[in-house]
Amino acid sequence: METYVANIPKEAHVLALEDKSNRTVDPAKRPAPMTGGCRIEGFVRVKKVPGSVVISARSGSHSFDPSQINVSHYVTTFSFGKRLSSKMFNELKRLFPYVGGHHDRLAGQSYIVKHGDVNANVTIEHYLQIVKTELVTLRYAKELKVLEEYEYTAHSSLVHSFYVPVVKFHFEPSPMQVLVTELPKSFSHFITNVCAIIGGVFTVAGILDSILHNTLRLVKKVELGKDI
Repeated sequence: METYVANIPKEAHVLALEDKSNRTVDPAKRPAPMTGGCRIEGFVRVKKVPGSVVISARSGSHSFDPSQINVSHYVTTFSFGKRLSSKMFNELKRLFPYVGGHHDRLAGQSYIVKHGDVNANVTIEHYLQIVKTELVTLRYAKELKVLEEYEYTAHSSLVHSFYVPVVKFHFEPSPMQVLVTELPKSFSHFITNVCAIIGGVFTVAGILDSILHNTLRLVKKVELGKDI
């Protein structure tokens, strides 16, 4: 170990934290960051049945002190289903009042556990209720599926455990789904509305003209002194 970590300048630690290590330094001697933690990216294929995704420290060659493990985390993104393309994302933004509000419910959320005897052996659990949402549109007398996504609600809690603390995402798909059907209006419907508006304008104009004409006739009769 001394041959691997010896003679590493103190500045190398700062450069390592900033990911600006000097290329002249041996990669095998590059120091690890001073702070603990890890970054997890990827996806998991699961069946459409209730289950859990558990993130924990496991090793067959190491032992862990549960009281010293802190599972605090920050969620950048956590979603279900296929990654949305730019076209689907635009459709999602267009229909945001109806769908899309819970597509990535945990995004940007922080779950922090402070060190101490009271908060030792703390497991963070997330309970997710998933509902499938489909957007269907009718074009050229055919039914086309525009968007398919999974929205969920999240409830998080802290649990004291006697074992190694973990982060658990328990998900439960709903047997029901939300179906949003978009019915585009034809050009004939537009023409009908225009004609109805024009007809309404002429009708109101005729009523006003009749009222004005009768009023003028009544005024003339009064001026001429005729009996009404």
